[in-house]
Amino acid sequence: LLILGFLSTLAVIALIAVAVTQNKPLPKNIKYGIVLDAGSSHTNLYVYEWPAEKENDTGVVEQVEVCKVEGPGISGYSHATEKAGPSLAQCLQQAKEVIPSTQHKETPVYLGATAGMRLLRLENESAADKVLASVENTLRLAPFNFQGARIITGQEEGAYGWITINYLLGNFKQVSGWKKFLHSLKSISETSGALDLGGASTQITFVSKELSSESPENQLYFRLYGKDYQVYTHSFLCYGKDQALQQKLARDLQAIGFYFQTVESSSLFDPCFHQGYQRTINISGFFKNPCISDKKKQLPFSQLDIKGEGNYQKCRENIQKLFNKTNCPYSSCSFNGIYLPPLQGDFGAFSAFYFVMDFLNLTSESSPVPLNKVTSTIENFCGRDWQEVKTEYHHIKEKYLSEYCFSGAYILSLLENGYAFTEENWQRIRFLGKIGSSDAGWTLGYMLNLTNMIPAEEPAVPPLSYSSYVGLMVLCSLVLVSVLLFAWLLFHKPKCLQKGIV
Repeated sequence: LLILGFLSTLAVIALIAVAVTQNKPLPKNIKYGIVLDAGSSHTNLYVYEWPAEKENDTGVVEQVEVCKVEGPGISGYSHATEKAGPSLAQCLQQAKEVIPSTQHKETPVYLGATAGMRLLRLENESAADKVLASVENTLRLAPFNFQGARIITGQEEGAYGWITINYLLGNFKQVSGWKKFLHSLKSISETSGALDLGGASTQITFVSKELSSESPENQLYFRLYGKDYQVYTHSFLCYGKDQALQQKLARDLQAIGFYFQTVESSSLFDPCFHQGYQRTINISGFFKNPCISDKKKQLPFSQLDIKGEGNYQKCRENIQKLFNKTNCPYSSCSFNGIYLPPLQGDFGAFSAFYFVMDFLNLTSESSPVPLNKVTSTIENFCGRDWQEVKTEYHHIKEKYLSEYCFSGAYILSLLENGYAFTEENWQRIRFLGKIGSSDAGWTLGYMLNLTNMIPAEEPAVPPLSYSSYVGLMVLCSLVLVSVLLFAWLLFHKPKCLQKGIV
């Protein structure tokens, strides 16, 4: 009886122990990364996480935190460079609270500066270097693993934005077997193009089957999730919405359309601002901007009074002069003699494309708003009186509110006149702010590409292989059944056994 009881207890304990040990939750092996997007108007800090076990050599990255840095973009500190780095302190503190302290030292932090710093480097290289040095000093003092602060190229900005859009839309997820066949039938695996608009530059990136070798500088290659991609990309510096407005004003100043009042000031009637709106700009520092320095003109006044006219059609005519379509040395071009293959597939338009269109209620998720309705909406908005607009949108800063008319007209001019989108393929543009919990922008694509360089770790696995686990469970169960059967035979002897004993 003692032996039977011992064996039964042992078998039960073994069954429970093996089951609990094998099925307990595996420890999560999460990695973190920080990317700072130092744009022309402001800086955002993003915290990303991904499992240490990578999927087809690319980490599965998710955004878990975003922090907007107070103040201007780092290029705005060109006259007080020592303040550029400390401006990031609050958001770095927020990142410290999000990421477990035990992982601070191994969390990489990167800062990528975009078109604002590209322009500052052209205008004053010494100031740009000092700004980056200040930023680098602050990031080195943080408890994270500093990996670099640099000015990324326009090509990189466009390409990483393309990676972000397609990752968030699920276009990189590879499938196999009959599912792969179904995906190919539905064309789900096709990639989407990316349209990015900032304050100082704009980018267009997409995969084209008709991509020519005539402009190799506009081609990039990627390998993501076990698949190779060849994309077209180009970044137009000085064609972000803020710099485009500066370009337009500079052209207007060269024209004969202003009316002198005194030698100290002059008035410019601008169709891209609302009727009744007025702003004053100082001429002395206006032409220092590299985007318009070639248009510098000696003027008999030090200040310019801009007065709004609210005329959408005249505004579009003025904006279209920014796009030079006269010379194309390639088989096809966008503008300014830049190669552009035929547009192909769907496009995700984000950053300022989204913010402006969202303000104008033109970002319907169910179905794209037709081009003619987009045009009429922007035209009607531009035609409204400034006081009326100011009263209705009193919660929006005056500078931003006053420029929505220009920005809306500029977006239409860029997409229609610059990239040749038409009434037909306009329906293929989706204006995107967030996809899921992640912001549309270049930083996630940057992080995804960087994870290719982070060594993959062995995934946490159960202590036993599946076959060993099943074998042990069967063995323990057989022992327990055998003991119970033997005990039953011992205490309930069959008649045949009893006769044999007699």
